Amino acid sequence: MVPELTKVPGVLGQISRQRLHDVMGLEGREWSKPVAPPSFSQALRLPGLSLIAEVKRKSPSQGEIALKLEAAEVARAYVAGGARAISVLTEPHYFAGSDQDLQEVRAAVEVPILRKDFTVHPVQIAEARALGASAVLLIVALLGRLTGSYLQLAQQEGLDALVEVHDETELELALLAGASIIGVNNRNLTDLSIDRSTAPRLGRLARAAGFRGLLVAESGYNEAAQLAELEGLFDAVLIGTSLARSNNWQMAAAQMNRA
Repeated sequence: MVPELTKVPGVLGQISRQRLHDVMGLEGREWSKPVAPPSFSQALRLPGLSLIAEVKRKSPSQGEIALKLEAAEVARAYVAGGARAISVLTEPHYFAGSDQDLQEVRAAVEVPILRKDFTVHPVQIAEARALGASAVLLIVALLGRLTGSYLQLAQQEGLDALVEVHDETELELALLAGASIIGVNNRNLTDLSIDRSTAPRLGRLARAAGFRGLLVAESGYNEAAQLAELEGLFDAVLIGTSLARSNNWQMAAAQMNRA
């Protein structure tokens, strides 16, 4: 149940194919299951716009952001600033993340953790549970019609899934797959440009189609004033770069906290 990645364009294709190569050796491994992690979905259902703050060192679009960042220290500061969940990048080549980062954050904070990675093999879902994640990222642009199958695997592991879309076609697939948490990414993953009108547009389409689940806006939010366009429509916002590169992570999170 591995997606066909040869035709995925641009940087997204490069990262996903590299990630598949990385994890193929994990097939057949037995994973332990730690105590059930805190619920990602429950954290996003709290009143107001929940902040998902991201531990992020670099990215293909921004280059180096905060290479010396200590994951646990930053996560504690985010939570002190009002973050309701933490996103931890575990992709090593393009984002300088690691599984160890997630484990250290899990030991440091009690809020839910999203394993922010490029899920391209079923083994990554069991691995995420073993690492202590509360949720995994499922990118429709990679998984296509396999999204529903991966969503079921996540549910079997007791994990929530943030099902990420970038356009109307992907939104339709996410809805057909039965996603209960849909993330709308404002970034075009082919040319890496940002268009913040994407989230409100697709969010309204999802609601018009009868979606009653949780909506998460992603990418391009640098100022608290920008979040006003999400209120009343979205349940949460995921913010990485602007928080991670700040000199005061607690203050930066507090300034972006709309709950």
